[in-house]
Amino acid sequence: QVQVEESGGGLVQPGGSLRLSCVASGSIFSRLGWHRQAPGKQRELVADITSDSRTNYADSVKGRFTISRDNDKNTVYLQMNSLKPEDTAVYYCYVEHALSGTGYWGRGTRVTVPS
Repeated sequence: QVQVEESGGGLVQPGGSLRLSCVASGSIFSRLGWHRQAPGKQRELVADITSDSRTNYADSVKGRFTISRDNDKNTVYLQMNSLKPEDTAVYYCYVEHALSGTGYWGRGTRVTVPS
């Protein structure tokens, strides 16, 4: 049974930093990623990372966010620096099963950056 669990969200002042973590268990995963959904908006990709550590970022977070993974721990991280009010959202971890390609979502962790 696949389980995906995020942690690390919270309230941070503009310009501050947070690190999100996501642990996936129950299988082997290829692509790992973070998406976010702000109030009243659609869920969007923030960043993802392949099994060979190739990364992809949304333009809005390039240069501020860094995604990384620890394959031994089946964990993906999102280091978020220089946070802005527009980064306020629920952040969801997404993991892709290495064999079937099936995707799994975590329940999300909330990040709030007040204006």
